[in-house]
Amino acid sequence: MTHNTRVASVPAGTPAKVTQTTKGGIGESTLRPDGTLKVTGEFAYSSDMWHEDMLWGQILRSTVAHAEIVSIDTSEALAQAGVYAVLTYDDLPTEVKNYGLEIQDTPVLANGVVRHHGEPVALVAADHPETARRAAAKIKVEYKELPVVTDEASATAPDAPLLHPGRDDHHAGHVPHPNIVHRQPIIRGDADEAARRADVIVSGEYTFGMQDQAFLGPESGLAVPAEDGGVDLYVATQWLHSDLRQIAPVLGLPEEKVRMTLSGVGGAFGGREDLSMQIHACLLALRTGKPVKIVYNRFESFFGHVHRHPAKLWYEHGATKDGKITHMKCRIVLDGGAYASASPAVVGNASSLAVGPYVIDDVDIEAIALYTNNPPCGAMRGFGAVQACFAYEAQMDKLAKALDMDPVELRRLNAMEQGTLMPTGQPVDSPAPVAELLRRVKARPLPPERQWETTEGADVRALPGGLSNTTHGEGVVRGVGYAVGIKNVGFSEGFDDYSTAKVRMEVVAGVPVATVHTAMAEVGQGGVTVHAQIARTELGVTQVTIHPADTQVGSAGSTSASRQTYVTGGAVKNSCELVREKVLEIGRRKFGTYHPAWATAELLLEGGKVVTDGGEVLADLADVLEGEAVEIEAEWRHRPTEAFDLRTGQGNGHVQYSFAAHRAVVEVDTELGLVKVIELACAQDVGKALNPLSVIGQIQGGTTQGLGVAVMEEIIVDPKTAKVRNPSFTDYLIPTILDTPTIPVDVLELADDHAPYGLRGIGEAPTLSSTPAVLAAIRNATGLELNRTPVRPEHLTGT
Repeated sequence: MTHNTRVASVPAGTPAKVTQTTKGGIGESTLRPDGTLKVTGEFAYSSDMWHEDMLWGQILRSTVAHAEIVSIDTSEALAQAGVYAVLTYDDLPTEVKNYGLEIQDTPVLANGVVRHHGEPVALVAADHPETARRAAAKIKVEYKELPVVTDEASATAPDAPLLHPGRDDHHAGHVPHPNIVHRQPIIRGDADEAARRADVIVSGEYTFGMQDQAFLGPESGLAVPAEDGGVDLYVATQWLHSDLRQIAPVLGLPEEKVRMTLSGVGGAFGGREDLSMQIHACLLALRTGKPVKIVYNRFESFFGHVHRHPAKLWYEHGATKDGKITHMKCRIVLDGGAYASASPAVVGNASSLAVGPYVIDDVDIEAIALYTNNPPCGAMRGFGAVQACFAYEAQMDKLAKALDMDPVELRRLNAMEQGTLMPTGQPVDSPAPVAELLRRVKARPLPPERQWETTEGADVRALPGGLSNTTHGEGVVRGVGYAVGIKNVGFSEGFDDYSTAKVRMEVVAGVPVATVHTAMAEVGQGGVTVHAQIARTELGVTQVTIHPADTQVGSAGSTSASRQTYVTGGAVKNSCELVREKVLEIGRRKFGTYHPAWATAELLLEGGKVVTDGGEVLADLADVLEGEAVEIEAEWRHRPTEAFDLRTGQGNGHVQYSFAAHRAVVEVDTELGLVKVIELACAQDVGKALNPLSVIGQIQGGTTQGLGVAVMEEIIVDPKTAKVRNPSFTDYLIPTILDTPTIPVDVLELADDHAPYGLRGIGEAPTLSSTPAVLAAIRNATGLELNRTPVRPEHLTGT
């Protein structure tokens, strides 16, 4: 007999006491189930999928950034042997021809105009990938080029081309120009009046470059047409149900006929939150009646997903002579590129977190995102807070220098703590150990000095320039820098942020087994590991099976915003608790007459047994569940949030905050402009480390991504043509193991009483403060102002 229950919605509650007697539960560094397969190369990624009689899809992309499409001639492509279909905008099957995360402004295929370099124009399906590529190259597209919009000046000029004329979405009413996607002011107190009380005022203009997520597994998926007229899509993504919501209307199918299953994901970092090849593969599969696989090469991948918003930031801070900050003013301009993607939410994050983790009562903040003809930008790890942190931390160093204060002490003097009001008026109602994090990274012993005057026999990998061996230590100077940041956790501003978990418990071959089924996208963060740990802790079983993620269970939301352990972990915990109660009901029915504790004691499931809170064993789980199974699917929500006021920015917009601090130690060859990061130490509050080893890995990974944007990573876009200059790993550089320094991590566990197990989302916070810490260290070594990322050799040598 199966007891199958679905619970509509269960709100978040206070964290339960964690009991730990079942091996492999919460707090242990259990091994990842996919770890060995990934290390040995046996893991099946989405690009490895295969189907009998499969066709290959190829996308033709625009060669210009802004143009009218005068004509498209597909005749030569269609005539090529092995080609089964060629599709353009006119072949789309329904009136729904656009999609988008928040604003449906992105065309499935270009409709009369292209708005960015690399925009999809046509699709080809053929029996071999090379045949598909050659056929796509034979499609003739005639363009009439239009003026390009590349920055705020060209986007908001009186004669600026309107990239999305007639927009009537809900964001448009409060923006001063149609080429502005979204605007969010945050006003609190009177910044102008407070400035009059300042003994010192510093200001700066900062530039943050366009960063790519640079995941190693390119976009790929397999669409299989079904006998019922629907389609089964196997794809690497971050959010199955969001994809489904956008795909089904374009195909003209009900959602139940678009069945999605997560395939192996080779990294994401926000770049898979938007659609890439999903609709295209489905269209070709439904047109040809055959399975269609699409795999991007690296060149296509740079055009096929959104990037981190490049930004211009103007900041002003004032302080009294004793170091108390009086006020802050800032203006943040984010380049959203050709389509909206997640730009409205990124603006909300950038503005609401623009002050950093500091107590500042008087602020005047404005953040906007632009429509331009540059590549579309959207979600990337840190989501608007990264750009702001780079600027406000540079300001802290500038302010400390003007006051002749230690930069760490200035930060600690103004650090927020539990109870501090954010500039949005929202109180920080959980621990905010900003001063303690700074204290810890500063107190850590520095790495030993190198003796550059005796470099004979030195390991060249430790020198600036590394294996290229361009320096032997002449002119090398050491620098130390600090930074701290604040990041929100979860979706914000009133978004219905929930997750669903189905948990089943039964006896298999005499052993109690729990099965956990969610739609969470495992993109490398280790969620499948944590879900098994939660089930072991809550249900007292050793054997836990993780069902593949698909759309046959309710939504788990996106694997982004540092939310999955909190929200889907919370959903798994909640469903396990409901299953536990059902199991205990069965036990009371079967054995309650034999022992009064079944009715009078608090009962737990531990070590495969039902026990009292005093440790008395009442029954084996296998005996309780003999012949019966319990299955419950339930939604779980955290505390509600609300939208920020569009005039003042006031509102309880965020669920939770996380904090991280870094100390960077660098060595710089000031003559050649080369930088070697020696150490990048981090201290972070994680609330509760559900899997300590995974926590360390997440912090080190986020730190390395911040290092990349500090000294090497940037997508270069030609300001005259809006064309991407470096769409490959030949010219877009990311840190290798030789570039990655020692990353010691100090983990704090200060519980947030509103979160499951007291945990905090951890994935994004280290990406914030690592970048400005590296820049601060380079400034310390060179004395240069360095107000842009990434820092290149010419910025250090003046060449």
